[in-house]
Amino acid sequence: MKCVFVTVGTTSFDDLIACVSAHDSLQIFKSLGYNRLVLQIGRGKVVPEPFSTESFTLDVYRYKDSLKEDLEKADLVISHAGAGSCLETLEKRKPLVVVVNEKLMNNHQLELAKQLHKDGHLFYCTCSTLLGLLQSVDLSTVKCFPPGQPEKFSAFLDKVVGLQK
Repeated sequence: MKCVFVTVGTTSFDDLIACVSAHDSLQIFKSLGYNRLVLQIGRGKVVPEPFSTESFTLDVYRYKDSLKEDLEKADLVISHAGAGSCLETLEKRKPLVVVVNEKLMNNHQLELAKQLHKDGHLFYCTCSTLLGLLQSVDLSTVKCFPPGQPEKFSAFLDKVVGLQK
C-alpha cells in the first residue's frame, strides 16, 4: 500500500486537513498511485470521516505518543512547517511537502521551509497550491537530509558550559 501521511503536529491547521481530505484531493492521491491517507489532525475542528474501500483507506487521529510508525510507513509526508515535524520527517529520509500556514503572523515557519527547499531537501507550498504541486513535482529529486551528529553538539555544549577545555 502506498501511503500519504499528513501531520499538523500539536496545533491545528484546519485548512490543510480540509484541503487534503476533499474529494478532488483524494482523486489526485489515487491518480498518483496512493491508496492510503493517514491524517494526524491535532486539535483541529475539521475531523474527516474515516473510511475504507477496496481501493482507498482514510485514517484519522488527533495525537499519538510518537509519529515514528506513521512516518516509517509513509511514502510521502505532507506536513505543517513546524521545525520538529520537518526534521523528524527528514531524518527518516521520507519525501516531504511542507504546507505553510498563511494565517500565522511572523511566520518563522516560512523561513525554515524556504531554506530547506533551497538546500533541496523538500518542497513547500500553501493550501491553495498543494494539489498543483503534487501533480507537477518529481519527489525523487529531493536530497537526503544529512544525519544529525549529537556528539558534536554535546562536545560544543560541554565546551560552552565549561565542562571541557
